[in-house]
Amino acid sequence: MSTPAAAALVAVALLFVTQGPTSDVAYGTAAPSASRPVGGHGSPYIATHLYFGSGRHGGQPPIPDDEFMKFVADVITPRFPSGLTIQEGRGQWRDKNGSINHERSYELTVLYPVGEFRVHDPAIEYIRHLYCTKYALESVGRADVWAQADF
Repeated sequence: MSTPAAAALVAVALLFVTQGPTSDVAYGTAAPSASRPVGGHGSPYIATHLYFGSGRHGGQPPIPDDEFMKFVADVITPRFPSGLTIQEGRGQWRDKNGSINHERSYELTVLYPVGEFRVHDPAIEYIRHLYCTKYALESVGRADVWAQADF
């Protein structure tokens, strides 16, 4: 192994030893705790971002905005009545067949106290599963991020 390659390997190993995984919550391997160090104002929160595509397979038209907003009202809002944010965007992703798809997408963000992770996680997974089932889609992306929030 060359010296630069060995140095890079050591640097990567040190990164994992000193910082650990960037989001053990996202992988479901550990429950979050309120003692995780964070700075700024407020209290420790988790920001869960869900990425909903609107494109469908088999020549079906994209999911219309009003239909997506009905899904939000009927399925998501009852599970997160304290608040949420939705942003419309343009996304792309590679499907299971290797094709790159471009589509209108929606990013949903919900914030909740770290201590409520176990309460909200099943609801988030239900939302993801239901959207995929209802619209015959492959996935809804999810990212959990540690945050410091104050309202």
